[in-house]
Amino acid sequence: MPKAPFRFVAMGECMVELQTRPDGTITQTFGGDTFNTAAYVARLGRDHGVAVDYVTAIGDDPFSDEMAAFWRANGVGDGHVLRRPGRRPGLYAIRTDAKGERRFFYWRGEAAVRECFETEGSDEMLEALGGFDMVYVSGISLAVLKPASRERLLARLETLAAAGTAIAFDCNWRPILWGSPEEARAVYERVIAVARYVLMTIEELAVLGLDQTHEAAILRFGVAGSPEVVVKDGAAPCLVVRGVVSELVPGVPDVAVVDTTAAGDSFSAAWLLGRALGLEPAEAARRAHVVAAAVVRHRGAIIPEAETPRVFADLA
Repeated sequence: MPKAPFRFVAMGECMVELQTRPDGTITQTFGGDTFNTAAYVARLGRDHGVAVDYVTAIGDDPFSDEMAAFWRANGVGDGHVLRRPGRRPGLYAIRTDAKGERRFFYWRGEAAVRECFETEGSDEMLEALGGFDMVYVSGISLAVLKPASRERLLARLETLAAAGTAIAFDCNWRPILWGSPEEARAVYERVIAVARYVLMTIEELAVLGLDQTHEAAILRFGVAGSPEVVVKDGAAPCLVVRGVVSELVPGVPDVAVVDTTAAGDSFSAAWLLGRALGLEPAEAARRAHVVAAAVVRHRGAIIPEAETPRVFADLA
């Protein structure tokens, strides 16, 4: 069990979310990959002394005020969030097809987070990361930052890892956000070198120059000194690799998929929390599959709390 309270912080971009409903109406909420994960860590870890915070930059507009309130309502602290006068959060729209697969459309060019670590207050925010047991970032977290902000964050992650902080990295590769695959690969390899936990989809092996197969993942990560890795593959079994031990973990069968938004984010939350609570990697993955299967049965990133499986209740 982690020391109480276990402190988890996610860094990234939360955005204004517009989702088109089947009847053509649009609902507005908030979401983003690392925030989604933070929200599910907070929800699943509520009975386990888990404290969750978010690190980002937002504006001073009403949407930013409502976004911060939304974080707090979901158990995610905003005490380390920078407020940038005159700036705004990014915005994205989601459309889902008949199979529940979604498409995203983004407006983020002026988002406050892009210069998150170059402005007044950023030194203090970077320093505050040292007060957490686990720091979680994604490929999107790194891609949306301007180069100077990205370099400052990467350097801080390296320092934190050397001091014993658990760095967790979810690849979440969005090619449109990067100048080239080579640029993304260089950044990813740098984070992976200091990460304790890495999550990716089987398709994302390509950004590392690997074949999209379990065998390729085992060859790359199944050695001493590598981080623990989970390779997700939708409804198919995921691959868990820790050192020379690897295992395929089946998902939940016959799930009626409504919307796949946050399926991977919620899986990551449950797996990382399971590891923090002392579960073996494969057992943490089994429980993470259960959470993700519940999430895809609902529309939107953050499902009703009553519908979220309490997969760690036996550990309370």
